[in-house]
Amino acid sequence: MNEKINFLIAGGDLRQVYTAKALSQEYNVYALGLSKNHINTDKINLIENIDDVPYEVDHIILPLPVSQDGEYINAPFSSRKIAASELIPHIKNGGIVFGGKFDDASQKIFTNSGIETIDYFDREELNVLNAVPTAEGAVQIAMEETASTIYGQNILITGFGRISKVLIKILNGMGANVTVTARKYSDLAWAEIYGCKSVHTSSLHECIDKFDIIFNTVPAVLFDEYMLNKLRKDTLMIDLASKPGGVDFDIAGKLGLKVIWALSLPGKVAPVSSGEIIAGTVLNILKERGKSDD
Repeated sequence: MNEKINFLIAGGDLRQVYTAKALSQEYNVYALGLSKNHINTDKINLIENIDDVPYEVDHIILPLPVSQDGEYINAPFSSRKIAASELIPHIKNGGIVFGGKFDDASQKIFTNSGIETIDYFDREELNVLNAVPTAEGAVQIAMEETASTIYGQNILITGFGRISKVLIKILNGMGANVTVTARKYSDLAWAEIYGCKSVHTSSLHECIDKFDIIFNTVPAVLFDEYMLNKLRKDTLMIDLASKPGGVDFDIAGKLGLKVIWALSLPGKVAPVSSGEIIAGTVLNILKERGKSDD
């Protein structure tokens, strides 16, 4: 067994707190820019200033997203700004800076100094596992925003990706009548095998008024003025797609439709699981590269 790996967790929200806690079970962990109100274990070395790290760390884990402005690390719990550049002297040669949704500017700060960066949000296992809290959070919203049970509701899911597949599993189990719309006929065939009805996107306008709840997972404006005018006024729309989303929100507002744009649900509804997923993904990458101490 090699000497334990030293991680620095810098910035982030509750997901980073639980990433630190998960890694601290087996590794040495330093946490910068997190609140002492959340770090309630002596297994994590909570530091207020980067210079308090007693030696160079093996790897640094940054939040999701890494930065809001390309210069400072996203650190909502920190009382001081953490510049990406001030982390550079504190990582060993050959160390990796991990982050979620690196923007070009913050990524270049590290790569221009010869430091490798890896975006853990690009990893398939993380996105597959993250689909679970996203889907569960979406169903939670639907239950809170409607006065009816999910059982027996006519529900439309747009797209047939990771989140849609988890939604189908949950909603079918709750007794909903689920329809999937997609452009690929192969996706529609799989949706039917999953126990759903299917409708091609080109024909969706013919039946769009039949649904009580719509979950959108497609990051393109599928629900434009034409489609929104065909919706029932009591239909609940929950948009799970990243920017620009799948709904013309201005038009939806003018029509009095109820639309909820539910972004970043894993960090909001299940930060413990989300943090553990990030920790597991980072360790998977290190194992693949022979950098783990297992």
